[in-house]
Amino acid sequence: MTDGTEAVPAHRYTAELAGRIERRWQEYWEANGTYHAPNPVGSLADKDSEVPSDKLFVQDMFPYPSGAGLHVGHPLGFIGTDVFARYNRMIGRNVLHTMGFDAFGLPAEQYAVQTGTHPRTTTEANIKRYLAQIRRLGLGHDERRRIATTDVDYYRWTQWIFLQIFNAYYDTEQNKARPISELEKAYAEGRRATPDGRPWHELSRKEQREIIDSHRLVYLSEAPVNWAPGLGTVVANEEVTAEGRTERGNFPVFRRNLRQWMMRITAYADRLLDDLDRLDWPEKIKTMQRNWIGRSRGANVRFRSGEHTIEVFTTRPDTLFGATYMVLAPEHPLVDELVPAEWSEGVDERWTGGAATPGEAVASYRRETSRKSELDRQESKEKTGVFTGAYATNPVNGKRIPVFIADYVLMGYGTGAIMAVPGEDQRDWDFATKFGLDILRTVQPGEDFDGEAFDGDGAHINSANDEIDLNGLNIEDAKNKIIEWLEHKGHGEGTVQYKLRDWLFARQRYWGEPFPIVYDSDGMPIALPEDQLPVVLPEVDDYSPKTFDPEDADAEPEPPLARATDWVEVTLDLGDGPKKYWRDTNVMPQWAGSCWYQLRYIDPDNDERFVDPVNERYWMGPRPELHGENDPGGLDLYVGGVEHGVLHLLYSRFWHKVLYDLGYVSSEEPYRRLYNQGYIQAYAYTDSRGVYVPAEEVEERDGKFFYKGEEVKQEYGKMGKSLKNVVTPDEIAENYGADTFRFYEMSMGPLDVSRPWATKDVVGAHRFLQRLWRLVVNENTGELRVADTELSEEDLRQLHRTIAGVREDYANLRFNTAGAKLIELNNYVTKTYGSAKATPRGLAEPLVLMLAPMCPHIAEELWHRLGHSESLVHGPFPTVDERYLVDETVEYPIQVNGKVRSRMTVPADADQEELKKAALADEKIVAALEGAEPRKVIVVPGRLVNVVK
Repeated sequence: MTDGTEAVPAHRYTAELAGRIERRWQEYWEANGTYHAPNPVGSLADKDSEVPSDKLFVQDMFPYPSGAGLHVGHPLGFIGTDVFARYNRMIGRNVLHTMGFDAFGLPAEQYAVQTGTHPRTTTEANIKRYLAQIRRLGLGHDERRRIATTDVDYYRWTQWIFLQIFNAYYDTEQNKARPISELEKAYAEGRRATPDGRPWHELSRKEQREIIDSHRLVYLSEAPVNWAPGLGTVVANEEVTAEGRTERGNFPVFRRNLRQWMMRITAYADRLLDDLDRLDWPEKIKTMQRNWIGRSRGANVRFRSGEHTIEVFTTRPDTLFGATYMVLAPEHPLVDELVPAEWSEGVDERWTGGAATPGEAVASYRRETSRKSELDRQESKEKTGVFTGAYATNPVNGKRIPVFIADYVLMGYGTGAIMAVPGEDQRDWDFATKFGLDILRTVQPGEDFDGEAFDGDGAHINSANDEIDLNGLNIEDAKNKIIEWLEHKGHGEGTVQYKLRDWLFARQRYWGEPFPIVYDSDGMPIALPEDQLPVVLPEVDDYSPKTFDPEDADAEPEPPLARATDWVEVTLDLGDGPKKYWRDTNVMPQWAGSCWYQLRYIDPDNDERFVDPVNERYWMGPRPELHGENDPGGLDLYVGGVEHGVLHLLYSRFWHKVLYDLGYVSSEEPYRRLYNQGYIQAYAYTDSRGVYVPAEEVEERDGKFFYKGEEVKQEYGKMGKSLKNVVTPDEIAENYGADTFRFYEMSMGPLDVSRPWATKDVVGAHRFLQRLWRLVVNENTGELRVADTELSEEDLRQLHRTIAGVREDYANLRFNTAGAKLIELNNYVTKTYGSAKATPRGLAEPLVLMLAPMCPHIAEELWHRLGHSESLVHGPFPTVDERYLVDETVEYPIQVNGKVRSRMTVPADADQEELKKAALADEKIVAALEGAEPRKVIVVPGRLVNVVK
């Protein structure tokens, strides 16, 4: 080279060579169906051989195909599941691993509104880009099983599952879902009484349908929602800011009731909670779900207010003597009936909100509350409320206590009313302090307590009347005693409540699954017969919901589908002649398609069933012989982020349990084992104006950071376009190769721990692969530099220790330590044989095979060059010879009075007497004893010898 730079050897493992190798092997895998996992039956069965009994079903959480594409943080879990799947294939298991797309949802619809591009066009383009990126990473997916929730053939079965849930009810005697036809038969035969006691045959058809519909697992209800008239749609709690406005557009949000589809997930609350103990999930996720379900034991207590009864649920009925006021949710239906025409004489002005009458106070406060989200109402530290003008009677002491409405009480939990006990509840304390209400403690705080409300255990005080005395009792005993008294006196009864609410299952959107439901002339919902599925989403010209004056809280939503009148109004023959019906103009939420996709991965081409029971049982059925008698079944490993720890996982479990109850699946749970991967984060940099600058152009000098000569501030967090710190896998693959990228991501740290991205460190992974390549391939000639020479004892010890460690690490998702062991073995072979000697085949081949799960392309290439015509994807994987795991000698530190004075190497099987003799014969120990006999010699086998003078 004339410019003084060193010439790159023609056959060095460079990014350019890596790219060629990777493309060639990806084409080979695709052409040969290398990752095809056979089913027991159906179109994906292997007709020439039986399906292996040892199987593994691995799944990544459903990605959304964003138009922005992937950055290096996205594939962390995908590569992790791929490494695990590849290892298990190599040890002989039948592995199902594929990936689909959760492709319905708001982003594509928003883009359609802005550009007029059909959401399907946008979604399919995004999927194409996404697939190109993940294919470049060499992920070993069974492409035949790939699905998208937007595929008509897929959402046909989503609609079918909806119908199974719609046509079912929860039988509390059998504690499971049963077909709604069984309930109809029980009413018709008189085995079940109607609500008003009339015989079933005396009811009109509409009355019968209303009774049946009230039991369905999917039902219509007037549900409180976040209505944003400025957007023309309902928004989720997560899309509402703390100021009660929409994240998108900053429009005001109002709480109001709308007729919506609901799913009766609450019927499954106990099973969803109790079955968590049967799952191999992170304890953090189990705790999140337990808290979300929120099962609590308490009592329903009835307070009289004039001619009305206010019922509350409380987990602390033992504090009833300390209830000094009541609070109803502003939406509570009793409020309007309780409110008197005028304020009573002498009412505290702090209670009235400055209103002339109770009616005005309540109306004004309701308007104010309607602008707040539930989340904001729960988290708000500033307590607000107004007096209704009404009073209630505390049943334990007959005291007259005021009834308020306040936004910190929600209709969605309990009865929408609380008895306020400020002595034992901090929220009640804050409210009582602000409004000058009485505070009475009913539990004695400890001597060191210096707070306000005391919610701990202790002896009860101020808690007695002529009939019951709780004083001196602890919480549990007091709770049992008061519940018994309430039930005896008819003032209440013990009960169990849940925080879990039924699932609001409708969106006023376009880009979602249409409901397989029509409405008749009475407005009653009718399930379509299965032969009329799928209900295909129609083409529309305008994807936007109708918008209104942002302040018009009373405006009625008009979804985009409402304008497709030819689609909405249909004439159908549903068994009683052609009639006019109206389709539902809402669509299912995005969660619907992701509730069951693991089942469709199993049988993606099945036109007769959503999944064949034989295939489902093979891939997901219980395996008590492997996982114990209480195994609920489910796929073997599910990997994804902790952010889906509640809703997606809870919804999926609910759907799966309904399908299990109805006999469609053999597994009681969808995901036997769950693993949460960490995140890859990145440094970002801001200049003196606080503006982000391109991270890749920042230089570090003497611990400071500079962009174009100006010092900038470093911060650490998410990777994103707005922070100008995005690194794409495409550019890393282009500069180093996909295998380098894979190895670096797996080596950065434990898979379940977040870690910072550092592009400059990727070169270390690349150099490792270059060193390994040089052990097999002559960089100058391209010839093989491997010989069939015999391995030394030390070679065998180093090799088999690595095999044992790597096998254990791969099996337990410890890919970073597996990578470290491979680097260590590679360094040993390089140091021992270097460039002067040929690498023994007995070391080169196992090293290549062990590398294959993490770096499949280079491993395939080297395996091929080593003379093997078959792909290594299905093994073999090196096995351990236990002889070489046992140390022949062991080094012991020798202490004198607890301080290390020498070390000795002895046979590994030396007994305690031999160890004592060897220690006392050591020259340094002899000198330390100065001719004296030791008082004693302590031997800790395998660790140390301590000589006591």
